[in-house]
Amino acid sequence: MIEIKENTISLPIMYKSLRQDIGKEIAYENSYHRAQRCSHYLSSSVGLCHEEISDSPLFSHPLRKSRWPGLSTALVSLLMAFVEGATLRDQFAAARRCLVEMYPGARRPGKTLEGFIAARKPFSSQFQSMVHSHLQRQPVQVAGRFWRRLGWEAFAADGSRVEMPCTAANESAFGCAGKKKTGPQLLLTTLYQMGTGLSWDWRIGKGTESEREHLRSMLSGLPAEALLVADAGFTGYELLNAIMGSGRHFLVRVGANVTLLRGLGLEFKIDGDRVWLWPQKRRHQPPLKLRLMVLKKAGASKSDVYLLTDVLDSQRLSDETMAVLYRLRWGVEIFYRGFKRTLDQHKLRSRSPRNAMDELHWAMTAYLLLGLMSVEGMIAAGTDPLGLSVAGALRIVRTAMQNRMSWRYKGDLRCLPAGAVKDGYRRNHPKRARHWPHKKNDPPCGIPKIRMATANEIHCVQRTYNVA
Repeated sequence: MIEIKENTISLPIMYKSLRQDIGKEIAYENSYHRAQRCSHYLSSSVGLCHEEISDSPLFSHPLRKSRWPGLSTALVSLLMAFVEGATLRDQFAAARRCLVEMYPGARRPGKTLEGFIAARKPFSSQFQSMVHSHLQRQPVQVAGRFWRRLGWEAFAADGSRVEMPCTAANESAFGCAGKKKTGPQLLLTTLYQMGTGLSWDWRIGKGTESEREHLRSMLSGLPAEALLVADAGFTGYELLNAIMGSGRHFLVRVGANVTLLRGLGLEFKIDGDRVWLWPQKRRHQPPLKLRLMVLKKAGASKSDVYLLTDVLDSQRLSDETMAVLYRLRWGVEIFYRGFKRTLDQHKLRSRSPRNAMDELHWAMTAYLLLGLMSVEGMIAAGTDPLGLSVAGALRIVRTAMQNRMSWRYKGDLRCLPAGAVKDGYRRNHPKRARHWPHKKNDPPCGIPKIRMATANEIHCVQRTYNVA
C-alpha cells in the first residue's frame, strides 16, 4: 500500500513508480471505473470484504504468501456459486478469471483446481465459524422495519435434500436416502427469516439424518421470543418441548401422526381451543398445553389445516395472524427453489465427501451474500424485500463479473439490486408445466386425532404433576 502525502509526490510520478514495482499487470482506474468492478460490488457493507472480516486473523492464514491467500480462496469459492458451468473445472476457471479482473495488481492465483481445493481444505472450517457469524448479524442491521412481521420475529424451518455424484466415496460416506434407486444425498436444513427472505442459519448432514435434530441444534442462535413456523414434519413432543424450554415459540402444522387430548382436568386460561400433547412414551413428563386453530381451505378437494401454538394469548397471536404467518411460511419453499434451480445447486459437482460438504456450505454462503446485497438496495429504495427476484439479482452479478472493458454502467453498481424485483403482473393461469411425470405427489398430512382423555390418563397426569 502506497501512502500519498500532500506536496510530496504527484499522481503521474506515483503511478509510474507503481508500474515499475509491480509489472505490467495493473492498469490505472479512476473511481468511476472502480465503482463498476465486481470487487466494488462484493465490498459493500454486508460483503465479504468488509474490513471487520478482511483485516481479521482469518485471512492471515499460513497460505497467505502462497498462490492462494485466504481472501482469494474465499472469493473464488463464492464466485464459483454464481457462474454458470457444467463442471467444477469450468466454474473455477470463470471465477479465477473474475478474481484477476477484480485485483489486477495482486499476485496471480494458482491455475489448477486441485491446488485451489487443497488450499481451501484447512481454511473452510475457520470460515464456517467466523464469516458466517458475521454475515448472520447483517440482516438485523439492513432489515429495518421489515425485520418483524405482524409484531413477531418469525423464522420458517424446513429441510431439503441435495443430490451428489454417485461415486463410491460419496456412497460410502453418506449412503442413499429418499426413494428407491436414488444416489447419495446431503440434507440441508435452513432457518428462513420471514421478514427479509434471507437465510438465518443452516445445518448440513447426511441425507438420512433428522431435520428435527438439525433444528434443535440451531435453537440457541435464534433471538429470544422468536416465533418458529414449520410444517407437519417438525412435530414431536421432544422438539416442541425444547423450543418452549429455550424461550422461543412455535406455530406448526399437525397431521394424522399426532394425537391431541382434551379434558385432562388441568385448566388454564386460553382464548380458543385448548388441547394437550402427551404421547404414550412421554407419560413420565408433563403434557404440553397448547392452542389449536383450524384454517379452513376453499374447495371440497382441499383438506383443512390444523395449526398448533404455545402462545395461549389470542391478543398476542390472533387466529388471523396465525393464518397469515403460516401462509408466509411458503417463502422458504421459494427460497429452496431459487437456490437449487436458479443458482443450479440441485446437484453438487464434487466427487469426494469433504469437498461436497464444503461446496454446499460455500454455495449457501454465496446465496446469503447475494440476498444481503439485494435486500439492502431494495429497502433503501422503499421496496419490500420479500419481492426479491433471485434471477434478477443473479443476472446483475454475472454481468458485473464480465470483462470490465466490454461493459459499463453509468453510476454505482451497488444501486442495481434495488431493481431486482419479481414481476408485478396478475397471473391468470397457474405457473406450472402441463405434464410433469416426475413431479412428487405426496399425500396430504391429514388431520390430527383429537379425543377426550380417559380416567386413567387424568389420574396419571395428576400423579406426574405431583412428582414434578
